Amino acid sequence: MNARDNPKTEQLVQNISLQNLNAGSATAADPNAPLRAALLGNPNCGKTALFNLLTGARQKVANYAGVTVERKEGWLSTPGKRRVRLLDLPGTYSLHAHSDDERITRDIVSGLHGREAPPELLICVTDATHLRLNLRLVLEARALGLPMLLVLNMSDMARRQGIVVDKAKLSQALGMPVIESVGVRLDGGKELLNWLDSEQAHSLKAPSMEGRWQPKAGLGAKEQLLSLHQQVADMMRDAVREPQVDNQRADRIDAVVLHPVWGTLLLLVTLFLIFQAVFSWAEPLMEGIEGGVASFGQWVGHVMPDGVLRSLLVDGVIAGTGAVLVFLPQILILFFFILVLEDSGYLPRAAFLLDRIMGTVGLSGRSFIPLLSSFACAVPGIMATRSISSWRDRLLTIMIAPLMTCSARLPVYALLIGAFIPEQTVGGMFNLQGLVLFALYVGGIVSAMAVAWVAKLFRTNKARTPLMMELPAYRWPSIRSLALGLYERAIIFLRRVGGIILTVSIVLWFLASYPGAPEGVTEGAIRYSFAGQIGRWLEVVLAPIGFNWQIAIALVPGMAAREVAVGALGTVYALSASSDDAMAQQLGPLIAHTWSLATALSLLMWFVFAPQCISTLAIVKRETNGWRYPLIMTSYMFGLAYLCSFITYRVAVAFGAG
Repeated sequence: MNARDNPKTEQLVQNISLQNLNAGSATAADPNAPLRAALLGNPNCGKTALFNLLTGARQKVANYAGVTVERKEGWLSTPGKRRVRLLDLPGTYSLHAHSDDERITRDIVSGLHGREAPPELLICVTDATHLRLNLRLVLEARALGLPMLLVLNMSDMARRQGIVVDKAKLSQALGMPVIESVGVRLDGGKELLNWLDSEQAHSLKAPSMEGRWQPKAGLGAKEQLLSLHQQVADMMRDAVREPQVDNQRADRIDAVVLHPVWGTLLLLVTLFLIFQAVFSWAEPLMEGIEGGVASFGQWVGHVMPDGVLRSLLVDGVIAGTGAVLVFLPQILILFFFILVLEDSGYLPRAAFLLDRIMGTVGLSGRSFIPLLSSFACAVPGIMATRSISSWRDRLLTIMIAPLMTCSARLPVYALLIGAFIPEQTVGGMFNLQGLVLFALYVGGIVSAMAVAWVAKLFRTNKARTPLMMELPAYRWPSIRSLALGLYERAIIFLRRVGGIILTVSIVLWFLASYPGAPEGVTEGAIRYSFAGQIGRWLEVVLAPIGFNWQIAIALVPGMAAREVAVGALGTVYALSASSDDAMAQQLGPLIAHTWSLATALSLLMWFVFAPQCISTLAIVKRETNGWRYPLIMTSYMFGLAYLCSFITYRVAVAFGAG
């Protein structure tokens, strides 16, 4: 089958040649024009890390027209002062496009994108530790008629693993230059920058077009895929020396990990132990931070004269941000385990294992990693659904991702569990508070699966897309990678404490402080403030589910981010206190004395379901190109939150917990 057998293929090939001829003419006409280069590579090959290293802050991020795919462009200057305009193309495994990301990449490199000219230099970034998986895309791109450069990224890790690449042989086989890079090191792009100044870079021509790749379908696509695999195998045999891998050992591990019964049990036990550790390991650190914040608040209250500024600092800033800061250890412990599971190669196996189970509720195994990412935050989890080729499966995953228990819920859960659930051991080995936290996480998962199952009932097309994925080799997690990941999460959390939570605490302090109480009134002044009035209006609606006006006040700023509700409660109860000593009380014991167990359980249920996160709604709007699905999500999640909180509160009261 040749290009003439398929009109679309012929049009594609002609378009490629014409676009590249025009691009070459433009460059020749203006030799001082910046070089237009693009980074092409598989997802997770380190392409974006290299892009960030090369361009630094000189980046422009937007969306491609009509889709929700990010367009990242940056500028760099080489040591020889050559200016380069660098485009970071969306990651793809093949030029056979199935998703918006892959279609954007294919159209740009092939010259079919109406608003983006093809690059003058295509820089193919590969993961040197998984070169076999990356070379297929390089071979497909080689036939596009563009000058190309192959970059062996993560070359330092490859050497540590005993992988030796003969760059000269690989360059000869591919017909393009081959260099190394380390995207996570400051000097990791030095070889690439020097190469861009070289004479070879200025006179680089496109690789030979013999045996060129052309898009095919049906049996032709299968034959093409087999041919590419054979070419990759030949290149790996001639140019790459890999250490002997104990496949039998990996197979023995997979026999357990991927077993439908034992593998599922292992996954549940792993998740259970993680949530036990979140409470057990974090407790000493949390007590230290909590005591430090309380002591600091008392000290500031004693050294400052009574007045507006003292109230702002003690009741607003310290009470609000301190109430959230105390949960940093728990969040870092949770992320530590997620990073370990990711780096070890376990997560793709969990996705494969759960494909059949998730299929019963209308999902596929591809949804597992986006949903797992949502345990950290629903925003990156929803963005990760771009890897799901089926729009139906992707939309359903987006709609249930916020039901996963994100890290922003953890401060609320930890506060209520610590205040109302006794710290005792069950069965001689299990922490009761950890068991309750595990039950809340399971509740989020079960509710998400239930919503997916209900949505499945209304589908007309119930056909499923089969799951095919590469399982990476097992490996020990990198200490450096874990440390960097935890550092990034800590910085993100602290920025939120120092940014949105601090701002909300100050605004709430103002609303809770003004106007002041009338003279002669002995009740807390907050009852007569703007916040007190708002809380009492909302209390009419929320009283049937057991919420008082203080909780109602906290839920309003909590719409910005769930953890803000904890800071808001800290501010409200600090200002409600009748003495300096009461203000210094820790929030947990204070609400344990003020609320009933039924109210606490109802509030826990509210946070399992309620869409208390503006960022999540904004990203859903962006990913679905409109307000229809964010409004549907908000309606069904608030409806579930109110209904389940009402049932929980009434049942708890009936059993004497009110």
